[in-house]
Amino acid sequence: MKPLLRKLASALPPGTLAVAGGTVVLGAASYVHLGVAGHSLDTEDMANVSVLWTIVMSVGIGVFFPIEQELTRIVAARAVLGHGAAPVLRRAAVMTAAILGTVLLVLAVAAGPIADGLFHGDRGLVAALGGAFTGMAVCYLTRGVLAGLGRFGAYGVQLGVDGGLRMVLAFGCAVFGLHSALAFSLVLAVAPVIATLVTLPPLLRAVGPGERIGWRELTSGLGLLVCSTLLSQVVVNAAVLSTKLLAPTDSVLIAALLNALVLARVPLFVFGSLQASLLNGLSAAFAAGDRAAFSAMLRKIAVVVGGLGLLGGIPATVLGPWLIQVLFGAQPRLGCLDFLLLSAGTVAYMFAMVLGQALMVFERHNLQLACWGLGTAVLVGVTAVPGDVATRVILAYALGSLATVLGMLAALRRSFPSAPERRPSPLPTDPAHLVGNPMAD
Repeated sequence: MKPLLRKLASALPPGTLAVAGGTVVLGAASYVHLGVAGHSLDTEDMANVSVLWTIVMSVGIGVFFPIEQELTRIVAARAVLGHGAAPVLRRAAVMTAAILGTVLLVLAVAAGPIADGLFHGDRGLVAALGGAFTGMAVCYLTRGVLAGLGRFGAYGVQLGVDGGLRMVLAFGCAVFGLHSALAFSLVLAVAPVIATLVTLPPLLRAVGPGERIGWRELTSGLGLLVCSTLLSQVVVNAAVLSTKLLAPTDSVLIAALLNALVLARVPLFVFGSLQASLLNGLSAAFAAGDRAAFSAMLRKIAVVVGGLGLLGGIPATVLGPWLIQVLFGAQPRLGCLDFLLLSAGTVAYMFAMVLGQALMVFERHNLQLACWGLGTAVLVGVTAVPGDVATRVILAYALGSLATVLGMLAALRRSFPSAPERRPSPLPTDPAHLVGNPMAD
C-alpha cells in the first residue's frame, strides 16, 4: 500500500497538495451534510433534499463549472506570456452575472411546476435552489482565476472554508431543531458565498493589468463546454433523478441511491483536488509548446486515477451496503454488486474527465461534447430497458461513463497529432514555473 501511495504522490501535478486539504474538507462536508440531514429529517423531506442536492451537483456544476475551467485555461496561457488577469476577471464577472441572471429567471418563471414535480409542492426549495446556484456562480468565477494564476493556497482556503461552513451549519440545523428540508438546503447557498468573500482579497491582489481580452476569446468555447459539462453531470447524477421519474413514490430507494453514489464517488471527491492544477499544467505546457510535458502529465494522471479507483472502489464494494445504513440512516435496498458497478462507473468517469480536459486544451470542445453525448445516449438507452429500476440506473451510469471514455480516447488520438503548434514561450518552461508557485496564497 505504501509504495502505491508514494507512486500516486509523485505523479500528482504541482499545486495538487496545496488544494488537497481544502478538497478533503469540502468532500467530508458532503457526507456530514447529508448524514446529519438523513438522521434529522423524515423520509419525504430527505428525499426532497436528495433531489435538490442532486440538481445542484448536476445542473449547477454543469452550468457554472465550465466558467472555472475556461478561466483556468485562459489565465494560465496568458500567464505564460506575462499577461495579467484583471481584464479577464472583469469580463468574466459580467458574463457570469448574465448566466446566473438567466438561470434565476427560469427558476422564477417555472417555480410552480418545478416545486410540484420535484419537491412535493414546496416553493421554498426552489428559492433555496436559486441561492445554491448563486453560491456556485461566485465561487467558480473566483476559483477559475486563482487556479489559472497558480494561487492554489487561496484556492484551497476557499474550498476549506466552504466545506467547514457546510458542516457547522448542518450540525447547527440539527442542534437548534431546524428539522426541515429548507433549512438543510440553504446550507448550500450560504457556505460558498461566505467562502468566496473570505478569499476575495487575495484574488484581487493577485490579478494584474494586462492586454484586453475579447468577448469571442472568452465565450467561443463556453457554450460547447457548458453542454459537455451538463451531459457529464447527467451521466454521473442521473441515477437519482431517473429513479425519481421511474419510481416517484419510492423515497427509500431515492435516498439510498444518493447515499450510495456519494459513498462510491469518494475517489471523485479526491480527484477534484487535482483537476485545477492538472488543467493549469496542461494549458501552460501547451501554450509553451512543450508536447513532452503535456504527454507526461497525462500518463501520470492516469496512474493516479487507477490508484484512486482501487483505493476507493474496494472498500465501497465490500462495506457499502452497511456503511450507508450507519452513516446516512439509509434503509437496506442495495447490495455489493450495486456498489461494484457504481465504483466502476466512477473510475471510468474520472478517466473521461482527464481526457476531456486534454481535448479542451486542444480547443476541441466539439469533440468533447460529442463524446459526452455518446455516453448520455448509452445511459438513456440502458435506463429505458425493462427491469428492476435500481439495476437499470446503476448499470446505465457505469456503461455511460465507459462509452464516454472510449469515445474520448478515439477523439484524443485523432486530435493530438493535428493540434496546432504553439511558438515556445521565451519564459522558463519548468513545470513548477508553468503552474505557478503551489504554495502561493
